Amino acid sequence: MNTNSVQFFNTKDAEIFPDTSAIIIAAWRLSNAENIGKIIRLAHNLGATEALFVREAENHRESKIKKTAGFSYDQMKWRFISESDFLKLLDADYQLTILETCDGATNIYREKLPKKTILLAGSESHGLPENIIKIANKSVYIPMPGACKSLNISNALSVAAFEWYRQNTSI
Repeated sequence: MNTNSVQFFNTKDAEIFPDTSAIIIAAWRLSNAENIGKIIRLAHNLGATEALFVREAENHRESKIKKTAGFSYDQMKWRFISESDFLKLLDADYQLTILETCDGATNIYREKLPKKTILLAGSESHGLPENIIKIANKSVYIPMPGACKSLNISNALSVAAFEWYRQNTSI
C-alpha cells in the first residue's frame, strides 16, 4: 500500500479554486513560532495567495518557524506586517472574515464565506481587538460540541480555511 502523499496527489486531478476566488490567511499578534510555521504550511497546502502575520515587531525564532513550516517556508509567500499596513490592505477586492468567538459571530457551517477573503484569527491568548472585530465583513466561529471550547489557532484556521475551500470549489 502506498502512503506517500506526494505520489498519491500526483495521481489526482488538480483541485484548484476558480480565478474569482482567493484567500489570504492572516493571524493577529501570534507569539508562538510553531503556530506561525504551521500557518505558513497551511496556506501553502491550500494554495492561498499569501499568509500574513500582523505584529509590530519581528522578534520570533526563525529556526523554529522554518522547522515547522518545512518546505513551505521558502515556497509560500508570507510576511510579517504592521497593523497600519494590514488596515491599508482592506479594500473592496477582499472581504475581511474573522474567526472569533464574539457577539454577532455565526456558525461557520451555516454561513456563506466570501469568494475573495482575508481569513483572520486572533492571538493565542487575547483574540482580536475590538477595532478589528468592528470592521470585519463577517464574523464566524467553529462549533465545538465537546467539553473543551477552544482550538489551537493553526487548527482553527485549518478548519475555517478548508471550509472556505469546500464552499468555493466544485470538488
